[in-house]
Amino acid sequence: MIRRVIACAAAILLCGGCGLHSGGAVPLRVGPGSIGPDPELAGVEVTVGSKDFTEQNILGYLIEFALTAAGARVRDLTNIHGSNSVRDAQLHGQIDIAYDYTGTGWINYLGNEVPIPQEADQFAAVRQADLANGIVWADMAPMNNTYALVTSGQQPGVTTLSDYTRLVASDPGAATTCVGTEFSVRQDGFPGMARKYGIDPTADRLRIMQDALVYQAVADARDCRFGSVAATDGRIRALGLRLLVDDRGFFPKYNAALVIRKPFADAHPQVAALLAPISALLTNDTVTELNRQVDVDGREPADVARDWMVERGFVTAR
Repeated sequence: MIRRVIACAAAILLCGGCGLHSGGAVPLRVGPGSIGPDPELAGVEVTVGSKDFTEQNILGYLIEFALTAAGARVRDLTNIHGSNSVRDAQLHGQIDIAYDYTGTGWINYLGNEVPIPQEADQFAAVRQADLANGIVWADMAPMNNTYALVTSGQQPGVTTLSDYTRLVASDPGAATTCVGTEFSVRQDGFPGMARKYGIDPTADRLRIMQDALVYQAVADARDCRFGSVAATDGRIRALGLRLLVDDRGFFPKYNAALVIRKPFADAHPQVAALLAPISALLTNDTVTELNRQVDVDGREPADVARDWMVERGFVTAR
């Protein structure tokens, strides 16, 4: 927790209006590997952003190390609090590139209520619609970090969200649920899920807390029998939590994809091509393992990201 506070303080300063105006240096040094100096990127200034959770920090650092190896002058603006803050910063030109999620784009940013079931179709729809906002979505990764509910397994008859809905109605005390702060208000989170499944959204069984605290709270199974999670979080497997099946297909697909300001994408089209091989390797299993190394083993996101890049030959460590 202390290292997250320090990283956030070093990375961003809040101001009025659109939000952010400061950044820092890339945290670790890298040299060229299969990604080598690109004369067209030499000295190009680029600001990389991310949200303030483990996976997003790792993804942000992957971008930073790749662009550094290519010769760009990279400014680190990772670890920004909340999806909407990252979005606003990009719309106002303070972030050039980041990884974001197709479901978040379609529901949370573009205001749609009904997700598109197929991953490729969801990506194509977001990409087309967001061009009007000056945002280019590129190179969707295989990983799908969808929202989900989990249980510790102490509710043997509850394997789907429909089972959970019936338990809420019949025995609310057995359905105490911890939800993250953002999940509790997003339309692609609890409010929308409650509408889809017919769950009373005002019941006092809900406990709202920081997202990072939900996992252990559900594993302890004292105050929380169920909890909201991100499906690629490494703590799910490490704590023996069980995902409930979204049997009515509420949650959108949340494939990670590069999100680039259109003026920057137009000026530097080689950036998307340079990062495409990295995105192609980001499967659920790969990202879950990278997340686990941070949230379970206690490693730093920058170290985990750089080691992965080095192991795959994209960059070298210096």
